[in-house]
Amino acid sequence: MTKNPIYFLSDRLYFPPVGEANEEGLLAVGGDLSPERLLLAYQEGIFPWFNSDSLIMWWSPEPRMVLYPENIKISKSMRKVLSDNVFTVTVDTCFEKVLEYCASVRRNDQDGTWITKNMKDAYIEMHRRGIAKSYEVWQNEELIGGLYGIDLGTVFCGESMFSLKSNASKFAFIKLAQELKEKNYKLIDCQLYTEHLASLGAIEISRKEFIKLLKA
Repeated sequence: MTKNPIYFLSDRLYFPPVGEANEEGLLAVGGDLSPERLLLAYQEGIFPWFNSDSLIMWWSPEPRMVLYPENIKISKSMRKVLSDNVFTVTVDTCFEKVLEYCASVRRNDQDGTWITKNMKDAYIEMHRRGIAKSYEVWQNEELIGGLYGIDLGTVFCGESMFSLKSNASKFAFIKLAQELKEKNYKLIDCQLYTEHLASLGAIEISRKEFIKLLKA
């Protein structure tokens, strides 16, 4: 049973304080996926996540899964992959392909995709504006993995990743963390806990601490 009521968004560019999210982290429903609203959401520690047959749902979970770039964990097997130059990585060379793969590649823990056509269109526009970025992993000139997210300048908000071959998405995530460490980014927002992210060094912090780092 939830304690807080759910806020219904209008055309007004506004979100309620994240502390008003319910126990599951749901803060609001409705609104739109305009670049202006999406950017405001990420700047406030909020992200959209919903099925194609539902209203737009906006979340700010407690706790929040994050990775401090300097704390990336690289296993012995992944160190070998990195040193052997098995894969190569590029940035922003085929954002739409990465988006399509993230939407279509099946995962063991989900039946369908939350990356609807409207979501794709919204993030493609964000990419055109230089806000959404992709990291692509290649092997023999074949795209085999990658990830995309929102770049806020000192925080990177990861959205989704995919792998067509073992370790490809992990390779993208490690390369992302290494680059962001060099650029003195504060953290990578991973949103929700997964064992995969935890194995790479991500941890849960309070929503209050996350917002503090986001706003600093």
